[in-house]
Amino acid sequence: MSTVIKIEHLYKEYRLGVVGYGTLARDTQSWWAKVRGKPDPNSLLGVANPYRGKGRILALNNINLEVKDGEILGIIGANGAGKSTLLKILSKVTAPTSGTIKYKGRVASLLEVGTGFHPELTGRENIYLNGAINGMDKREVSRKLDEIVNFAGVGLFLDTPVKRYSSGMFVRLGFAVAAHLDPDILVVDEVLAVGDASFRKKAISKMQDVSEGEGRTVLFVSHNMESIKKLCTRSILIEKGKAIFDGPTNEVIESYLRVGSNTIDKYKGERKWDMNAPNNGYVKYVAIRTKNEKGEIKSVFDVSDDFFLEIDYLVLQTGYRCALFVRVGNRITETLFLMADEYIYGPWGKQSTKSVGMYRAAFFIPKNLLNPGRTTITTAIYSPPNISNSQTNLLVEHALSFEIVDELRGLGARGNYPYDWGSYAVRPFVKCKTTFQGNGK
Repeated sequence: MSTVIKIEHLYKEYRLGVVGYGTLARDTQSWWAKVRGKPDPNSLLGVANPYRGKGRILALNNINLEVKDGEILGIIGANGAGKSTLLKILSKVTAPTSGTIKYKGRVASLLEVGTGFHPELTGRENIYLNGAINGMDKREVSRKLDEIVNFAGVGLFLDTPVKRYSSGMFVRLGFAVAAHLDPDILVVDEVLAVGDASFRKKAISKMQDVSEGEGRTVLFVSHNMESIKKLCTRSILIEKGKAIFDGPTNEVIESYLRVGSNTIDKYKGERKWDMNAPNNGYVKYVAIRTKNEKGEIKSVFDVSDDFFLEIDYLVLQTGYRCALFVRVGNRITETLFLMADEYIYGPWGKQSTKSVGMYRAAFFIPKNLLNPGRTTITTAIYSPPNISNSQTNLLVEHALSFEIVDELRGLGARGNYPYDWGSYAVRPFVKCKTTFQGNGK
């Protein structure tokens, strides 16, 4: 297979806070270095000086990568590691600070909800607009139009301005356009998480078809390790802007989990956030904890114990609608099940707004549900679709962990069976009644 993407010594530097270096002298110094074709002395990539590194970060730090034709490359890492920055540079949304990128063919990207769409244009008009951006003429797009619309499932709204679309409709149409306009390289960020389960399954199947059936290259960023394992044979792990591991997907995921294990193990029983709590300007997290039936904070529960998961959050602005979701997973980040607060039972998109102040969501976890082992909690707060701020998602991966043990009380699914019960996702206590049906004659 030939190389379609080659990245060499790629750096991306961002300034924090104000634009410029804070003084006229340093701004002039940097400008004069640029005019002479010299390194910026105030940059992290420039020569050493007393101000080097102040108020600046390296989002990408010396990335070197080759991607082959027809390959599906997974890109994984914690939030803020630099994954999306890499995809934005590949998609020419932003320019690198230093380094080179060479690739063959046309690149189509889906980086966030509504990427490349003009809100005042209809779905049909945006399809043609995206086709033109990708170098296709009107006849080429017209041949693909029906296929795009059917895949996205937005036929009834094709001539409606996309500003009236929900976030899910945005994603479906955006992915359909990116995947069907014959890209040589398809770049997809975590945005697919916004879609429903059936659409995610269809999107993953389409990416497989694009790669295997059409021989095109796919770069896929996701926090869902199940999707990465299913779709990608090769992955890279990015940490603090550096590609620290490149290899078979299973090995990269294991490395990622080892990197994240300190975080998973660190927060047991209770986690409180300080002034730097995750927030999106509308709501912020305050604390998360697990409690037994007596109200005591605990991090270890028997399989036959009922217990509670509590999440405290602070609404910062009036008029905000927010739903709270919790993903319960195991150590290898497989999702066991999903929970949501009672907000989802209201008329969707028309729920009442919340007043400014503190809220506590208490989830009841019934006994005889989880198998023994470490369980992790990922939580997300977002505003339901079809209303303002619908894209404001506040996600905290591995927010808390707790341990399920089996003290052989004889009250669970295994009763008094003394031997190994095996390792499964859940361990429900299913009642069974056996009755004598005669002597068989």
